[in-house]
Amino acid sequence: MSDDPKTLVSTDWLAEHLSMPDLRILDASWYLPDMNRDGRAEYDKAHIPGARFFDIDEISDTRSALPHMVPPVEKFMSRMRAMGVGDGHQVVVYDGAGLFSAARVWWLFRLMGQSNVAVLDGGFPKWQAEGRPVEDMPPVIRDRHMTVTVQNDMVKDVTQVAAASKLKDWEIVDARSAPRFRGEEPEPREGLRSGHIPGSQNLHYKRLLNDDGTMRPVEDLRAAFEASNVDLDKPVITSCGSGVTAAILSLALERIGHRRHALYDGSWTEWGMYGDLKVETG
Repeated sequence: MSDDPKTLVSTDWLAEHLSMPDLRILDASWYLPDMNRDGRAEYDKAHIPGARFFDIDEISDTRSALPHMVPPVEKFMSRMRAMGVGDGHQVVVYDGAGLFSAARVWWLFRLMGQSNVAVLDGGFPKWQAEGRPVEDMPPVIRDRHMTVTVQNDMVKDVTQVAAASKLKDWEIVDARSAPRFRGEEPEPREGLRSGHIPGSQNLHYKRLLNDDGTMRPVEDLRAAFEASNVDLDKPVITSCGSGVTAAILSLALERIGHRRHALYDGSWTEWGMYGDLKVETG
């Protein structure tokens, strides 16, 4: 794998740079209810030295009825200052599943205009499997200001996605499993219809990953999008259940050099809730 501090870095890269003064490591572990895991509790027990815990549910727009929507800029800035993450830092984000929720935080930083941010390939499981150091101590925090310039073209709301579905000027790619996409399995969240956004394509995020939770090589990523009938000459909107695994598709698009992509923040939790929005199955 070629390390890229703007997208994806290896455990070797992180181990080599661990003592770099301007490195900031974030544990962004977040799990679905059926995973029966507690990201914060696991962080408190063991994490990569110096890592701060990034709470995806708390650092969000808690006024929204939808889960972990993009936080207001002021909230993001104040939380990052309190975590000692700011201008001039190289950020590396990881999670306890391998590569699951970390990509969401990578995307959020990119949305906020921060480019020096990468996901740790294989995450905490790979780091631990290699016998690398862990600690249970919280890091010493020093405030650092962060300059935020929101990249509005990187996020889409329901109105914009509905227009894209109708006009077909963007490709919409859904990261959920094929049975959920086809409407053959009920949604894990109650009250949601089953199916997918009309005209969208399905690329389950796991098809972009190796068995050990690392991301597949660039040529395999490109082939996976093409095998899912995604026209890479068009800009792409990524979607999923609640805007977390969609970011794995966004990260993969960035890896293959496809720069025009945006994430549907409300994803199926929003689309599946509104009866006046059309749904396709099969």
